[in-house]
Amino acid sequence: MTRTYWAAGTAVLLALLFAVAATVASASGGGDGSRTSSRAPGLHSPDAGFARDMAVHHQQAVEMSFIVRDRTKDEPVRGLAYDIANTQANQRGMLLGWLDLWGLPKVVADEPPMSWMGAADGHGGHAGHDTGAMAGHDMGGATTKPGALMPGMATKEELARLGAAEGRDAEVLYLQLMTDHHKGGVAMAQGCAAQCKTPAERALAQGMVEAQQSELTLMADMLKQRGAAPRG
Repeated sequence: MTRTYWAAGTAVLLALLFAVAATVASASGGGDGSRTSSRAPGLHSPDAGFARDMAVHHQQAVEMSFIVRDRTKDEPVRGLAYDIANTQANQRGMLLGWLDLWGLPKVVADEPPMSWMGAADGHGGHAGHDTGAMAGHDMGGATTKPGALMPGMATKEELARLGAAEGRDAEVLYLQLMTDHHKGGVAMAQGCAAQCKTPAERALAQGMVEAQQSELTLMADMLKQRGAAPRG
């Protein structure tokens, strides 16, 4: 378990270093800003769509981690929750920072979640893709549940159950919800790693895939220790 967790942390650290270096380069390499803007991804590109959607996806992981921290005294679960919250809050800041650098909004009113998965033009507009094509779509076993915004995300009812649970019940539910959440996050990150045009964003996405896959193994072990298993 220790080796698995170390591998997850190492993958995240490498991804963060890539992202920081790219952000600094983007901020300093544009001169008068014309070169940066001419290379910036388009509003509905995979690069921008992934940044917007994953920022929202990460925010819920941070929220769930803070909830369980106050619902159990179990140090392994509290430690995992702290690391997930810290890592995903930092990554979320980078994703939102890139949108600022690109001069793009963090929310697009007419853009359904996951519509970027069908985008063909990395720097242009909708490129003729079906903006509703990903609704309820099964991405490698990660589905969008009724009442959830994106693959793997918990519903309001599930968040309420987590907030009302205590001790082992809270630990098990958190690990199950976060397992679902990571499966959705991995599928989304794999989409960006394949479609995004910005090298640093692809590197960050690939780092997310590797780290969250390692954490999925860790959480399966933690559930087994508590006499439980991932859902579905």
